Amino acid sequence: MENFNHHPSEWRNYQRRLKNKALKKRVLGKALYLALYSGGAFLILFIMFFGVSWVSGLVSQASFGSFGIGKRPIHFVKELSREDLPVALHCLKFDINGLDDHFILDPGGADLSIESTINPSLQDYISHFLKRTRTLQAAVVVLNPTDGRILAMANYNKERNPDNICLKAEFPAASLFKIVSAAAAFETAGFTPNRKVFFNGKKHTLYKKQLDQKNGRHTEKISFRKAFAFSINPVFGKLGIDNLGREVLNDYAGRFYFNRPIPFDLPVEMSTINIPEGNFGLAEIASGFNKQTLISPLHVSLLASVAANEGVLMKPWFVKQITNKSGHVIYRGSPVKMISPVTYETAKGLKVLMRDTVRYGTCRKRFSSLFRKKAFKDIDLGAKTGTINDSKDRFKYDWFTAFVIPEHGDKAFCIAILGIHGEKLGIRSSEIGMYIIRHYFLS
Repeated sequence: MENFNHHPSEWRNYQRRLKNKALKKRVLGKALYLALYSGGAFLILFIMFFGVSWVSGLVSQASFGSFGIGKRPIHFVKELSREDLPVALHCLKFDINGLDDHFILDPGGADLSIESTINPSLQDYISHFLKRTRTLQAAVVVLNPTDGRILAMANYNKERNPDNICLKAEFPAASLFKIVSAAAAFETAGFTPNRKVFFNGKKHTLYKKQLDQKNGRHTEKISFRKAFAFSINPVFGKLGIDNLGREVLNDYAGRFYFNRPIPFDLPVEMSTINIPEGNFGLAEIASGFNKQTLISPLHVSLLASVAANEGVLMKPWFVKQITNKSGHVIYRGSPVKMISPVTYETAKGLKVLMRDTVRYGTCRKRFSSLFRKKAFKDIDLGAKTGTINDSKDRFKYDWFTAFVIPEHGDKAFCIAILGIHGEKLGIRSSEIGMYIIRHYFLS
């Protein structure tokens, strides 16, 4: 122990040294504590980040993630079922506009080789054409009605949003629902294409007074086929109230796959309809003059296929075969019948109505030049259009669906086209359809 009895100045110096030493210890202690705290926090963040990524990877693999099915990486899977396919392909994201008859997906180096039903020339033409339509968004689906093969599927978004709207059921069906109403009228109310029907007022409006009015000197009398061809809302509104009713409309909507999941090789949003109790609501539903009956472009192509395929609805599909990196075929696609929603005779009646739409009705101007061409003399062509604004009148939804059946050969197809327009109208969907049909048969 040091003795400072005879040296007071040294005692003061000693006390200063003690204070300095204590201060250094406190500073060093705090620095060490801060370092340990920071290191611990960093370690926790490191574990959380990489741990979550690792767990997410396991979870994604456990449920058709980017790399696997169950606990097996996808390139080790020996077989994919039809039920597996939509989830697997949805996780293995790819550009729908880049579809080809053969393409490779690379989930983690797995190199899945996919052979498809896509017609490369048609797909390429549609993908490029949609960019020139001056629409805000557009979608096209082309399929073979006899076996459900998708021949082309493309969409366009002015804002370059990558979403595939071909499979989204966010769009009012508008007058396309008249196909369903007409089928129900044929089978439950004894209607025929030539049956006489009556209406008052304008063709494309739907007011309560038009539904209540009795026949008088201002009443127009036409055939049911013309009412369909010109998409006359009051005729179909009264059809819903006087002849069909809520239960029949609900039944036939279900037959045509509203409120039912559509099986496909990719996930498809369900088209929805809600049929109200009141008379005016029934009129709106039957005529398509409402904004709550929602449908996807893929589904629209199926509506036309019922008429084209003699009342039989085939499952849509585009994957013929998937082969993994080792050369093993893990999936094979094939035609599958979904349902026969209507009879053969009803399908014939729908064809009559849809032919008149092209020859004399809402599509006449677009297709009159096409029928003058020699190549189209023996082609059976029928269509339906639909137009409606969104609830705030910001956008116009413009539909076209058609069947195209040549007398000879296997080039029959059905097409669905959606154009979404803003303040300025782009190329109308029926005109887009005319160009696509002309390309398909003349190229």
